[in-house]
Amino acid sequence: MDGAEGKGLGWFGIVRLGGVQASIGAIVMLATSLLNRVMVVEYASAAALPAGLVAWHYAVQLSRPLWGHGSDLGRRRTPWIMVGMAMLGAGALLAVNATVMLGTAPVAAIALQMVAFSMIGAGVGAAGTSMLALLASSVAPARRAAAAATTWIMMIAGIVIAAGTAGALLDPFSAQRLSLVAGGVVVLALTVAGLAMWRLEDGITMRWDERHAPAEADFGAAVRSVLSEPEARRFTLFIFVSMLAYSMQDLILEPFAGLVFGFTPGESTSLSGTQHGGVLIGMIVAGVGGSAFAGRLPGELRWWIGLGCLGSAMALGGLALAATAGPGWPLTANVALLGFSNGVFTVAAIGAMMGLAGQGERTGEGIRMGVWGAAQAIAFGIGGLSGALGVDLARRFERSTGGAFGLIFTIEAGLFLLAAILALRVARSPAPEARLVTI
Repeated sequence: MDGAEGKGLGWFGIVRLGGVQASIGAIVMLATSLLNRVMVVEYASAAALPAGLVAWHYAVQLSRPLWGHGSDLGRRRTPWIMVGMAMLGAGALLAVNATVMLGTAPVAAIALQMVAFSMIGAGVGAAGTSMLALLASSVAPARRAAAAATTWIMMIAGIVIAAGTAGALLDPFSAQRLSLVAGGVVVLALTVAGLAMWRLEDGITMRWDERHAPAEADFGAAVRSVLSEPEARRFTLFIFVSMLAYSMQDLILEPFAGLVFGFTPGESTSLSGTQHGGVLIGMIVAGVGGSAFAGRLPGELRWWIGLGCLGSAMALGGLALAATAGPGWPLTANVALLGFSNGVFTVAAIGAMMGLAGQGERTGEGIRMGVWGAAQAIAFGIGGLSGALGVDLARRFERSTGGAFGLIFTIEAGLFLLAAILALRVARSPAPEARLVTI
């Protein structure tokens, strides 16, 4: 024991947890992106099938509070992370096998897909919630924004690398090649996660101060305890509103570019890449800025959150104007601004979440991360669907397609403005910090 109190997890440890995030992202990519395309194109399934399965995996993630509570009671996160990763990997492989069965036994295949996506949702919930709880309890306050940026950037990198590699290896497509590629991604991801977590917690012990009682043993009481606190309740509402606004444009941005601006599939895909590039830059700026100014302004993370939400609202307002203006509007720059602002508020929100996670007197980080993760899952589950359905309904009443898209973008902008107001009401006071001893 070197007696270095308060330092918490070092940068190498943060990067190791980022490896877990990257592994989660790589496996989830198989189910939500790769298999989506394979089911619709190669096996001629209705697009509603993969969309429904993805929505179901979000519904299963309502179990996040349960996983987080379990890791609180165990006072050790690694077993929960690795069990979650195992469920996630097994679910992804089962989903691949079920997809291959679509051509010969569609009913049995869909039943297996339901089981597989249940495992995927549960695995993401268990591993992701416990990983965030470990990050929250072991990272010094000054490093929280940068730690959030690091782990999320690594998750996106994991998705990009896995998608690019798997896509290249799948040509020419065959069921056997799909199984081999998916198996390789899962094995590699589980290996990275296992190496990342190997004895990571052994180097950190927690010394809670007298304000923290042991975690509430009863799950229902623990959830009620979290939601009974005004600060936690406001943050839960903020997470839901902001993530609902964030996800509503997922399924309509590329169709908008094609229908209103005449973009080709390749051009709309490049536009999506521009958005994700903006997200990465925004994450880096918020991570570096949030850590650089940590402690210099009261509640500085909530100001970063508010700026990110306001920037997102402005960008969506620009898209609403673009829907009327049509070709000639600087759409690429507008989308880049949207991505940048999304990245800023996401990283800042995660940093604030880590700070608030240790604030409760009768609850641990796991249950709090679980409650907020469930709010995010609900928002993501209905956000994309409501955006797409909203455009379809609006097109029935609007005279122009652009006007229909503009209405939905305006609603999203309003949600981000509401999220900005909520952001300024949360994290007003510093959370009591866990005392850390590095050994």
